[in-house]
Amino acid sequence: MTRTGRGHDFTQGSTLRQLVVFSAPIMAANLLQTSFQIVDSLWIGNLLGADALAAVAVSAVIVFTALSFVIGMNNAALTILSQQRGRADERGLERYLNAFVVTLLVLSVVVGALGYGLSGGLLGLLGTPEEIVAPAQEYLRITFLGIPFLFGYTFLSTVLRAVGDSRTPMRFVLVAVLLNVVLDPLLIHVLGLGVRGAAVATVLSQGIAFGYGLVHVTRRRLVPFRRPTLPAGAEVRTILRLGIPAGLQMAVISAGAAAITSVVTGFGPAVLAGYGAAQRIDSLIMLPAQALGISVSSMAGQNIGTGNWDRVGRVSRVGVVYNLAIMTAVALVVVALARPAVSLFVREPDAVEFGTQYLRIVALCYPFLGINFVLNGVVRAAGAMYQVLVLNIISFWVLRFPLTALFARLSGESGIALGMGASFIVSSAIAFLYYRFGRWRETELFAEAERR
Repeated sequence: MTRTGRGHDFTQGSTLRQLVVFSAPIMAANLLQTSFQIVDSLWIGNLLGADALAAVAVSAVIVFTALSFVIGMNNAALTILSQQRGRADERGLERYLNAFVVTLLVLSVVVGALGYGLSGGLLGLLGTPEEIVAPAQEYLRITFLGIPFLFGYTFLSTVLRAVGDSRTPMRFVLVAVLLNVVLDPLLIHVLGLGVRGAAVATVLSQGIAFGYGLVHVTRRRLVPFRRPTLPAGAEVRTILRLGIPAGLQMAVISAGAAAITSVVTGFGPAVLAGYGAAQRIDSLIMLPAQALGISVSSMAGQNIGTGNWDRVGRVSRVGVVYNLAIMTAVALVVVALARPAVSLFVREPDAVEFGTQYLRIVALCYPFLGINFVLNGVVRAAGAMYQVLVLNIISFWVLRFPLTALFARLSGESGIALGMGASFIVSSAIAFLYYRFGRWRETELFAEAERR
């Protein structure tokens, strides 16, 4: 079969060069996406005040939870479509693209309708203060109405990365960010829409970026999209078999982060403020490791599709070494600049002191956390989603939360960072042991569909 589109063929050529070239735009796109959220918060906080910012923050928790399965579906798409690309199976790639489009369309309508109808009840479950319930509900309802745009916007980027194109998705994210920078103040302040304006700006930015992306991809035939038709049952079952556990992985991560925060709150508001500032910096620091996880997943997936396991091993080794180099450099920078970085977010001396100490301890363990991203990305590329789910449960609920709680009890507030760092080291060892000795290579994705 011939290959359509302009993506990279990862089944041949220099693995290191491909990883560097492919991962760089993903890192840039992730940084742009993070800036999208930061810009949103800055406009809302400065133009509307603390109550509005709190309303958006509590709404974001609900939206992220609702999007867990969407993120899971995107991970499933990266696995399935990259393997089809590696097999050079254009008909298979087209069939599964169609199946994903139909499945995500149905899912977006269901999630949007449920989110819109249940927004008030969900805010109540979170114990939302009465004074911010009304603006939070407005923000949620508008956001859930625009969920199909968000689904399409993220899925389109995933599809392109699966076929080896990481540059084009960066354009879509850039369009969304630039639009949001302009629309936020226009709708929030100039037109006086307040929190509603922030929600509309987000939906419009992502909707226009999705529309631009769809036109760009179809006109240039970068991927073989077709008019949606009812997919075969075997294809839908394959998607759900991977998408459901991948979605549960996000729920496990979200719940684990909340449990760790409960340990931090026991040390008072200054420590909590310092931890919150450190977490914002963490979200930027981990972007390279996250990008490498996506990159090796796409690269390994294409080679798994061809059965080239020697090259899969090479992708894994190069990914781990590249991660160690990048994350070690990042760690050294963080150790040097931790105090001024934390001071950008909080001013109280006790909060700055804790945040600085936390970052300097945890930074030394970033390379180990990056190993998790890389090796789990390779295992995920084989379609072993339940195995990665178990690894995440071990990472957060057997290691990270208990060790953080234990070290905090033994060493006080400094134990929070010690427990987190220890969990990174141990979980990377477990990830390596499963990668080396586990049976993830035996996963069969397409056996049922190919028997039809």
